[in-house]
Amino acid sequence: METTHTKFPTPPWDMETAAKRLAFEEAAWNTHDPDQILEGYADVIEMRDGLDFINGKQALKQFLTRKFQTQLDYTVTLDLWGALKGRMAVRFEAEWHDAAGQRYRSYGVQVFQFNDQGLAERRFASQETRPI
Repeated sequence: METTHTKFPTPPWDMETAAKRLAFEEAAWNTHDPDQILEGYADVIEMRDGLDFINGKQALKQFLTRKFQTQLDYTVTLDLWGALKGRMAVRFEAEWHDAAGQRYRSYGVQVFQFNDQGLAERRFASQETRPI
């Protein structure tokens, strides 16, 4: 059973409350801690991150663990484009390096759908990654 979180606002969003919820998302991802990131996601999460399709919180934890083992020093910046009811459109930029030291940057867009508790139920990210 999911717990109610008070760390962030809940829908329906306006641009101000959506930006506050998005700040939690950005901060959580930049910790590289799967458990902290998972606090913002519903148990039944449907997600696409680039070419990875994730269903369920346990699969998301496994994905995040793999991601942070290969995308070292990962940092992401999220920019809110729009928010309506329980949905958000977000532009993002992420940087990291691999074990050999090659640096990469990804640019893309994400769309989120949140439940009434402010937990992400669906998240779809399209991105392009390039070495820098």
